[in-house]
Amino acid sequence: MIASDNELAHVLVVDDEAAIRYSVSKTLQRVGYNVREASSGEDALDVIRQQLFDVVLTDVRMPPGLDGVELVRRIKDMDPDAVVILMTAYPSLPTAVEALRLGAHDYLIKPSSSQDIRQSVARGVERSRNLKRRRALLDAIRNSVHELSRAGEEVVKFADDDEGYEERQPIADVVTESTMGSVMNLGPLTIYPGRYQIAVDERPIDLTPTEFDLLLYLAAHRGRVVSCHELVREVRGYAVDEAEAREVIRPHVSNLRRKLKQAGQDEDLIVNVRGIGYRLSEQN
Repeated sequence: MIASDNELAHVLVVDDEAAIRYSVSKTLQRVGYNVREASSGEDALDVIRQQLFDVVLTDVRMPPGLDGVELVRRIKDMDPDAVVILMTAYPSLPTAVEALRLGAHDYLIKPSSSQDIRQSVARGVERSRNLKRRRALLDAIRNSVHELSRAGEEVVKFADDDEGYEERQPIADVVTESTMGSVMNLGPLTIYPGRYQIAVDERPIDLTPTEFDLLLYLAAHRGRVVSCHELVREVRGYAVDEAEAREVIRPHVSNLRRKLKQAGQDEDLIVNVRGIGYRLSEQN
């Protein structure tokens, strides 16, 4: 049976041996992936410049040109979120360590079974989609921050022209984007997008990827109630009915609230709107 979700996923298979490229490509095409092939690291880079891929699956040894480990390095320079899986018939600990240090997603030993290849690629596609969702959430938050900052500046400018002006805190001071890289501030929270971590008054809190994405999604849609169905679809990546969605989301929200309170966040940052969903508290 062809998996419909796979039909939207693009995979690049890189190997200097045509028979292996053919075999791996057919293994992935049978379950619905869109697959392209490249016979060398250099060819792979040319293809990647023309098209985006969810996963790149590459051999390690491809003489005499670019090897798989160097290909990981080049791909990561082009796209830090790229998901790359390495395959090798000559496994070595230093090679594996170097590949993982550079950000390789997985390391398969040849000959790999069709099941192992499919499972590794499926995990890679899931990670790729999670990274894309997280990037979209961060972009949405940044856009909201920009709009709120502009609104805050207009409030202050209007108040300056008013004879009865009293100094007030601009909206931009409540929700701001830090100038330190991608670190972001949301009320009492400091958000570290690359670490699955937030901090309350400089006390760090480690979150699971789902907890982190849940908080980011609510932050990106601050000011409205988000249904559980929408949260499951956008944060977890699949669709269920509202009743099942409540059961899926509830434990993640409970864990997130517990971690916030343990760090000293007294008021509930996440508000449960009974029968509808959740929203981020306007008081924070």
